[in-house]
Amino acid sequence: MAEIDPDSPVPKYFQLREILLDLIESDELPIGAAIPSERELCQRFGLSRMTVRQAVDHLVSEGRLHRVAGKGTFVARPKIEMAIRLTSFSDDMRARGLEPGSRDLDRRIVRASAHLARELGIQPGDEVHFIERLRLADGEPLSIDRSHIPVALAPDLSAHDLANRSLYSLLESRYGLILDGGELTIDGGIADPGDADLLKLPRGGAVLLLQRRSFAGGVCAELGVSTYRADRYQLRTVLEIPQRRS
Repeated sequence: MAEIDPDSPVPKYFQLREILLDLIESDELPIGAAIPSERELCQRFGLSRMTVRQAVDHLVSEGRLHRVAGKGTFVARPKIEMAIRLTSFSDDMRARGLEPGSRDLDRRIVRASAHLARELGIQPGDEVHFIERLRLADGEPLSIDRSHIPVALAPDLSAHDLANRSLYSLLESRYGLILDGGELTIDGGIADPGDADLLKLPRGGAVLLLQRRSFAGGVCAELGVSTYRADRYQLRTVLEIPQRRS
């Protein structure tokens, strides 16, 4: 095991963070294992309790560790890396070797407000399907999806069972709506009490809010808002450097 170098310019808490990460990534501390107590870490590395707590707090905030009141601090399951692209939740989970699932929370037809009509490119008062689902991976709740789809594009959508089925694949196979583009806005937020209970988060738990407009042949086919558990997801994208003009 590595040691703390007191002469290093790297802060001691960060050195301890790196040592604990090495133990996690080498599987010496597997998923679900308890890490040594603060007292043990202080004695093992000759550090103050404040320094040890700072290192552990960093790993908790990064989602690598999680605390259980009265029991200790444990190695967390790794976050699911979400690439920013237009894909269905079901396809994404299967690609990661996880079994997708869903549970219907609400299904109804509403009249488009002025705001909703602008976003979907329809007229205020037009009928819109509202679909609210809890999305699961290997039985674990990961997100709540709320979708608005114009009834004119998918007239009998409410008659189709979406339990454990991809909405996007149904739109394609039944209505010929092949989603080929979209816009995405990402915000951080705090789960409201109802969402926190569904996602098995503590009250005030952090979430990622993804609002998207999905297009099929230039027509907005869906306005969706997904609430993801921030402790289970991280976002990834490719950064491109624009070409300089000569």
